[in-house]
Amino acid sequence: MPKALIEASIARGQGLNVSGEALESLTIEAMLPGSVAAVIECQTDQKARVLQDLRCIIKDYGGTVTPTTYLFEKKGQIVLEKKDGLNPDDYLEKAIEAGAADVDTDEEGRLVLYTEPSETKAVGEAFTKETGLKIESSDIIWDPNKDTMVKLEKEEDIRDLEEAIHAIREEPSVQDIYLNTKMKF
Repeated sequence: MPKALIEASIARGQGLNVSGEALESLTIEAMLPGSVAAVIECQTDQKARVLQDLRCIIKDYGGTVTPTTYLFEKKGQIVLEKKDGLNPDDYLEKAIEAGAADVDTDEEGRLVLYTEPSETKAVGEAFTKETGLKIESSDIIWDPNKDTMVKLEKEEDIRDLEEAIHAIREEPSVQDIYLNTKMKF
């Protein structure tokens, strides 16, 4: 692997371009195949180029760039360490006292707290101080509204969506893709 590519990847991970300038955030909203809404978050030093490239990719795979964030809610998400016998109900009161809006578990059995985006760090610190659990990750996410979730039933729709997601992820500036479907891509 070339040294320049490694250095560029390290800089991008630090939120900088190769010359040391800060990268800008770019959010692209789109409807993808199967009527699946997407919010695509990018970090780039060339917004116009990335926007044009992603518009072409989305269009090539049967999607369209259009407003979709109204189908999502921006939230803070705190994922805590996995612990055997974890019951979210046991931690609900402490989570609310810390300022969390909701408590759940993920598919791996880890406790997940949802917060207001601006309160994510404070809630995580208060909760871990109270419970002794360790934070595995803390992010600001676009959580799809439950009443607008799309269930893909046709194999063709699933395949088309997988191809579109794969092509979008190939763009190096793409950081996250949020979809209003329960399927993981």
